[in-house]
Amino acid sequence: MQMLDLDAFARTPLQHEPCDFLVVPNFVRAEAIAAINQDYPLIDAAGNFAPEDLTYGPAFSALLEELHSPELRRAYAEKFGFDVADFPLQVTVRKFSEASDGNVHNDSKMKMITTLIYFNKDWQAAGGRLRLMRSPKDINEYAVEVPPEAGTLLTFRRSETSFHGFLPYEGERRSLQMYWVKPKRDHRGEKTLTLKKRIKRFLKERAR
Repeated sequence: MQMLDLDAFARTPLQHEPCDFLVVPNFVRAEAIAAINQDYPLIDAAGNFAPEDLTYGPAFSALLEELHSPELRRAYAEKFGFDVADFPLQVTVRKFSEASDGNVHNDSKMKMITTLIYFNKDWQAAGGRLRLMRSPKDINEYAVEVPPEAGTLLTFRRSETSFHGFLPYEGERRSLQMYWVKPKRDHRGEKTLTLKKRIKRFLKERAR
């Protein structure tokens, strides 16, 4: 591992209020940031984009490879107490934020762990600083506020209290999002729905 400081990740204690989370400044090593930003995906609009739909250079490609590494999975498993290898990993990338972004919300129950990594230099704006909320109804009731500065990692386990958001910011705000998610095949609701569809199709074909 070269770009990521897994020792810093391991040393950082897991916090439990308002949810299980940790913040690791310089998780992406300072000497790697310039190359990553030089090779950052070509994005010209707000929104989250899958890496496979983007064009980027070798340094960013190397970052993605490390983020998918067994070493990182083991670090997460030790920190959060379950084997994330049992869950698919999804990655998206963002470059711009709109004024409408940042509304306080909770992630889907499909997501087990959410990770945000930032690549912005010298963040001075009041907006755009991610907050883990104590109250989903008041953005000023927060437990921690994380400026989206280069190399900083924020990761948290999705729970019924993992609400988050930020004050509005419009402009360039570079971030990478990772999610370990529940496999769709493991959802009873989807299995039931699929079975119903199959039975309906079978009966329809028999009636022909």
